Amino acid sequence: MAASILEAVKQMPSTSTLLTAYASFSTTSMLFRNVYREIVPERLESYLVDKFNSFFYSPKPSPERDTFIIDDDWDDLDRNDLLFAARAYLSTKIGPKNKRIRVGKFPHQKKVSIALAEGETVLDEFDGIEITWKLAPDEEEGEDDNNNNNNCDGMNYFEIHFEKRHREKVLEGYLGHILDLYEKLSHKEKSLKLYTRPNTSWRAMDLRHPTTFDTVAMDLEMKQRIMDDLDRFVARKEFYKRVGKAWKRGYLLYGPPGTGKSSLVAAMANYLNFDIYVLELCEISGDYDLRMALMGIDNKSITVVEDIDCNSEVRSRSKDKDDSSDDDDDDRHSNRRSPRFTLSTLLNCIDGLWSSRAEERIVVFTTNHKEVLDPALLRPGRMDMQIHLSFCKPQAFRTLASNYLGVKGEHPLFPEIDELLEGLEVTPAAVAEELMRDEDGDVVLKQVVEFLRAKKAEIETRKEDNKSDGGDGDGSASSDVSN
Repeated sequence: MAASILEAVKQMPSTSTLLTAYASFSTTSMLFRNVYREIVPERLESYLVDKFNSFFYSPKPSPERDTFIIDDDWDDLDRNDLLFAARAYLSTKIGPKNKRIRVGKFPHQKKVSIALAEGETVLDEFDGIEITWKLAPDEEEGEDDNNNNNNCDGMNYFEIHFEKRHREKVLEGYLGHILDLYEKLSHKEKSLKLYTRPNTSWRAMDLRHPTTFDTVAMDLEMKQRIMDDLDRFVARKEFYKRVGKAWKRGYLLYGPPGTGKSSLVAAMANYLNFDIYVLELCEISGDYDLRMALMGIDNKSITVVEDIDCNSEVRSRSKDKDDSSDDDDDDRHSNRRSPRFTLSTLLNCIDGLWSSRAEERIVVFTTNHKEVLDPALLRPGRMDMQIHLSFCKPQAFRTLASNYLGVKGEHPLFPEIDELLEGLEVTPAAVAEELMRDEDGDVVLKQVVEFLRAKKAEIETRKEDNKSDGGDGDGSASSDVSN
């Protein structure tokens, strides 16, 4: 081992040899550098260095990106469903990186809801695509609205950022995926809404009317006919398309006050899971306003026009002529001289070209006086089914007794109550008021018998009085017991 080391040391060059080699190398390097500077100009050298650096060290350019904007400002007649779908979808994507979160608890919800706050972003991934969401403020809103910016309704919009090469996949696949999820979620957790129109736009509140077809008090055969008609309507989308008709259905509910017209509308809404839009014709300012009001109604809904007979524009035109000579009616019908909207506009919105936008919509008119309505309003195609809600009869009373008292099947007092009801004109509302007077079923049913006996005696007394006064013994008494 020692011998090999000594041999290696002997073979190493001497110091003088190394110094001579270094001096020779330095001289050669300086000569080469001088020749390079003479041959290669400074600009060419700089260019070559830049190219070398750019090839080996410069980062690759960022891919081109696109932006989609989701807002609700481009169509005054329809809402942008994608905006509502995006809100619901992003509430499931909010994570620890989001430091500002909107929270709220609404009456129909069991848990606190969360939503994206203005300026916050959410990173999402779909089929290998990285997508960035941002809730941005509407720049057109003034500074006075700053306190309301977190509301998002009409004042905020969503931005979606992604690589341009994925545009078609984001447009067709990703956004379609969000809409599908929203539809499933809405169907599962939907709470029915009652819409009113206090100004020029619809406002919603939760509809929590408990009436169903199981609890509505009416003739059982008529009840079944209505349910069958509703089932047939919602199942015939392709039929309406094939025959060239708008997918809508009209119902006229008529009868004395207190016979359950509003309750039947609620039962229809609960049965179909449809929202209700209550249209007050007295609040309509003109033809244009009427069209805009009806165009603002969503599909899968019931539009209700209550007490339509109270509006002069829809009264029978022949009857108006007969009444025009009666000075006592001048004040009552004075608004006919300057109608706010025309009957033709109402008819066109219900059954004309303007109705072609409707899909799976139901229109319900209620009235206490069918006879005063213009026949043009009642023809088939506008009012497809006319439903007479009459006074309380035995079948309806059985439903009321079950609802209010829990009395199922038969009861010893039912035969007498049935006999009394067949000979009287008493509304379900009046009977229901009697059923609420006590918790004990037997006690309440006895009170109902006394109530009906008193009504019958009152009618017989009035008939006798009419006979003694020279009257025909018929008539006016029935109107006093219809409330």
